[in-house]
Formats: sequence, structure tokens, C-alpha cells
Amino acid sequence: MVGRHAFRGLRTAEHVFAVPLDHGRPEGELIEVFAREYVSAAHPPEASEKLPWLLFLQGGPGGRGNRVTSLSGWMKAAAADFRILMLDQRGTGLSTPADRSTLPLRGAPAEQSDYLTHFRADSIVMDCEAIRHELGSGPWTVFGQSYGGFCTLTYLSLAPQGMRRALITGGLAPLDGPAERVYRATYGRVAARNEQYFGWYPDDRPTVSAVVEHLRDHDERLPSGERFTPERFQLVGNLLGGNTRVDTLHYLLEDAFTSAVGGPRLSDSFLAQVQSLVSRAPNPLYALMHEAIYAQGEASDWAAWRVLEQHPEFRPDGAEPLLLGEMVMPWYFEQDPALVPLAQTAELLARRSDWGPLYDTGRLALNDVPAAAAVYHDDIFVDRTLSLETADRVRRLEVWETEDFHHDGISDDGEGIFARLLGMAEPDAPAPS
Repeated sequence: MVGRHAFRGLRTAEHVFAVPLDHGRPEGELIEVFAREYVSAAHPPEASEKLPWLLFLQGGPGGRGNRVTSLSGWMKAAAADFRILMLDQRGTGLSTPADRSTLPLRGAPAEQSDYLTHFRADSIVMDCEAIRHELGSGPWTVFGQSYGGFCTLTYLSLAPQGMRRALITGGLAPLDGPAERVYRATYGRVAARNEQYFGWYPDDRPTVSAVVEHLRDHDERLPSGERFTPERFQLVGNLLGGNTRVDTLHYLLEDAFTSAVGGPRLSDSFLAQVQSLVSRAPNPLYALMHEAIYAQGEASDWAAWRVLEQHPEFRPDGAEPLLLGEMVMPWYFEQDPALVPLAQTAELLARRSDWGPLYDTGRLALNDVPAAAAVYHDDIFVDRTLSLETADRVRRLEVWETEDFHHDGISDDGEGIFARLLGMAEPDAPAPS
């Protein structure tokens, strides 16, 4: 434990754990995993030590644990009955980070690629089990959002004995099949979300087209200095993936242009906001590992880029290109300064075909851990159809499908969603036949 703090109705404790880089070789190299414990100040210190643990696995890949300054939403609901443990998953935040500065310390791109094979859900789950034992906890409740839900399914596959219950929001991954299955489904959902958005804000359609055309013909620079390109602008479409964020896209676009000597230019305000949306400097593992999280026994081979050929409506050289979702393209590693030094490593990861399995479908079919999942009907990041296919293959998994929320549902009504899923995953409830 490296620190304790109390503020705004909560207490935190900061932990650093040493875990094997390769859990198959526990005697080998160790890395650090950082975790922060959150407890409501409504529980006296002595009583809080007796609360059961809830492990939260955040979205990503490549996102660090949430840093919160007060208990609200799902955390407020959970803190009534649990101690919450929030990880920086390996390679993120304060957990032996993997980025353009640290990865070259591993050696050439080939060595970096080999190193990163230990940064998927299977390794994250084994980190969690090592941490659970270190904390002296019995089986705990695991709550996974988005990619955290993928990790939760892996947890049910590899170490169900460590789980009392599993809760998943927007994170039922396909259990098998190539990565392009995901993008064949999600391109259609992103296109539909574009249509819905431009129905709400019809004046934004010509604005988006004007920005793309302007970027084709003008040298505009982001605050960090690199050229701003049409395809990079399309990444602001990530805002389409949530009810709590989608309308901020309109506010972003409303001051896109400003008057300047020589004609209209993109405004400094717009460029500064865009920088925070399109840079992978805070989470380079997102770009490096995004397709690898689907790979099992085959290469991902830039699946999203290949499937794009079937969706010309997203091409940046089109008359009215649509905005993209979370697809990762090879040009990321040519245009984002945080990723340029990692281009060869990314290429090697895309070509790897020796990825091991992430799920044990036989064990999931016999699962005895109570589980509940929220499936968002129009989720543009985790396809509903693929999610329901997975749900049918996991015993004791109860599904709540809803049209009321998008991928960011727990930011919209986290308290209500958490309470509903917790009630669905009662450990003592009889298993369905």
C-alpha cells in the first residue's frame, strides 16, 4: 500500500502489486499493477474492512482506471455494500506503462511485439486473481464495462472460482471467429448512427463535409504540430457512441471555422478540442491491441481496414464521408506522433497468428457463476447481435436488452443499471435448467 486519502465522502487506498509478466512463468520477470480502493466514508474504517470486494474492469483496451473525486452513479450504488477496487490494467496508467517511451526499452519491434502478447485479457485476469489472493479476498463480484466485459468473460473461462458474480455492461464479446466479423457488424451500426445524428442536426452534415474538403486543400495543424487530415477528423465519430456524449459533437462543430487572412480557417478552439479526441497519446495500447483482443489462432491483419473496402460511404475522399467509430487503421501509425515510433510493432502484431484462446466455450456452457449483462440495442461499438449470440452460450447469464442507453450507459444512469444487474445476478438464485 502506497497511500491513503480521504475527501468528499470517500476514502481511498492506493496499492501496487508485483505480478509475473508471463503467468506461465511465475519465476520470471515481474511487472507492477496499480489499483485504487474506494470506500464510502459512511462506513467506519473497522466496518469497511469487512465489506466484500467489487472489482471494476474498465473499458479499453489501453484505458487506465477511473480517477474519481466523489462517489456518484454506479460507484455510489456499489459503495453502499462493497469496497471497490479500480485497476490500472497492465500497461496503462501507473501499471508498468507500455508506450512510445517505454516499449523501446524492450528492444526492437519484434521484441516489443512479443512483450505485448502478455497484455490481453488472459493476463489481466490472472493479475486479478493474484491480487485477490494478496488481498485475502474470497470470490468477489466482478463488474466489467465494454472491454472490461470481454475480460469478465475471460475470467469466467479461466478462473470462475475467483468470482461470486459477474456483471457486464456493453461488453459481451464474440467468443470465436475472425476480427472482421466485428467490423462487418459495427460499420452498419455506425452508418445508422450517423444517419440518426444528421437527422437531429441536419446543418451539421454540410459542416462535416466542409471540414473534410477544407482539410484536403489546406495545411491545418493540431496544437501538437502534426498535420490534421480528413481521415483523422473522421475519428470524432467516437462521440456518436454514447447518449451522454453525442450532442457534444454538435457543440464541437458549431465553431469549426473562423475568418482569417486569405479565407476561412479551422478555429483554434475547434483544433484544441479535436486534439483531445483524436490523439492516442494517453492510451497507445488502444491502437496497438485493439484488434488483438479478438484474435484467437489467427492474424487480425488490419481487419477494420480490410472491411472498410465494403463501405465506401466512410471513405475520406467521398463527397459526404461518414464519421468513423472506434475502428483502428494502419494510418494511425503514420499520423499520430504518439504512435509513429510504434508503427513496425503494430504491423508485427497485426500479422501474428499465434494468439492463444481467450475463452473456454465448454466451461462457459457449464458456467455456475451468476452473471447479468446489459446489452444496448443500438451499441455502435459492441454489436447487439453478436452480444446475444454470446449470451446464448453462457450458462446462468441473464440478459437485459435495452434501447434506452448506448455504450456509455453507466455514465447516463449508472446507479439504476448497476442496481438492476446486481439484482439479476443473485448468487443464491436457482440456475436455469
